[in-house]
Amino acid sequence: MDYINAISNDLRALGIRSGDVILVHSSLRSLGFVPGGPETVIRGLLAAVGEEGTLLLPALSYRQQPHHIHDTRHSPSNVGAIPEHFRLREGTERSLHPTHSICGVGPAVDALFQDHPLDTTPCGPHSPLNRMIDLGAKIVMLGCGLRPNTTMHALEEYVVPPYLFGPECEYTITDAEGRTYRKVYTRHGFQGWAQRYDRVRELPRTDFLTAGYVLEAETFILETQPLREAVLAKLRENPLFFVDRVPA
Repeated sequence: MDYINAISNDLRALGIRSGDVILVHSSLRSLGFVPGGPETVIRGLLAAVGEEGTLLLPALSYRQQPHHIHDTRHSPSNVGAIPEHFRLREGTERSLHPTHSICGVGPAVDALFQDHPLDTTPCGPHSPLNRMIDLGAKIVMLGCGLRPNTTMHALEEYVVPPYLFGPECEYTITDAEGRTYRKVYTRHGFQGWAQRYDRVRELPRTDFLTAGYVLEAETFILETQPLREAVLAKLRENPLFFVDRVPA
């Protein structure tokens, strides 16, 4: 079996096209046995979008230790084997943010990443998570369900529901050129709340959502522009729709 082509073909069957910008959240285990592991998966993703497409994966490092020291060259991603392999892969670029950076390869990367250092919140207006929506990007939830959808944080920042932000923190940041500086960011809150981003399936419109399988992994494709419209409408109606209160 040609696993690279199988992954690419399964994604194409779900609506991924050459030239697409895609952000992928992933679970390697969900795919079943894949010879070559994360590298095979990444090659399948790249084959699906082609040379004119752009592949993005989260490189979130909010669990780094010490938590206030971030080196974009060395701080690992804490969201799984595929993103960490992608971060370390030759040719991958990483946006500059102490907790919510994004890694990417492809022609849209420069436009998506160049202003990320200007943000002062986890998923602000300069984040690739925001800018990719204007490019008509697609989100691929590869075997991980709908809950770990970091783009929802970018949409929450439009409305700022009461659970979203927590305290400020001064970070010591080292960029890709080895320059070190300090900057204050507002961190996420969420104390006492559980994220329920799977509730996008309960919105009045779900035309942004396609479901199917890539190998053995249940996979969801989300079109970001209609997703933004539907999510913002619901958040403005009910700011607590995408969270549950955690019992004390």
